[in-house]
Amino acid sequence: MIEEGQIVLFPFPQTDQAAGKLRPALVLRKCPGPHDDWLICMISSQLRHATAGTDEVVREDDADFAQTGLKLPSVIRATRLAIVASDMLHGAIGSLPDPRFGRLRQRIAHWISGTGPEAVPSSEEEAEHPPGGDA
Repeated sequence: MIEEGQIVLFPFPQTDQAAGKLRPALVLRKCPGPHDDWLICMISSQLRHATAGTDEVVREDDADFAQTGLKLPSVIRATRLAIVASDMLHGAIGSLPDPRFGRLRQRIAHWISGTGPEAVPSSEEEAEHPPGGDA
């Protein structure tokens, strides 16, 4: 059974429509309607592709790394989205816990609405500048 926040395997297509390799993807939300379609986003081990303030980087020394089921430090690419039928998803390998999952969904919403990625700080930014702290 597919659930929001799961990390699953999916044959993510390349941007040029070429067939993609089986890669991890984060399940964001079930699409409304009668079909079993899901909004997912790509996960890559190519950390250099991370966009600050938009993507979520998961590192081996993060307390929740083991829960994700990822084998390598990875970037969850918030702007690399797809809607897929559930039968295209190849089983869960782990999950992305809150508050990280909620923060990523907020970033996607801010990006789509054009309100800017700076509206939702990363966990590193929160640690450096806690809410209510002196600047």
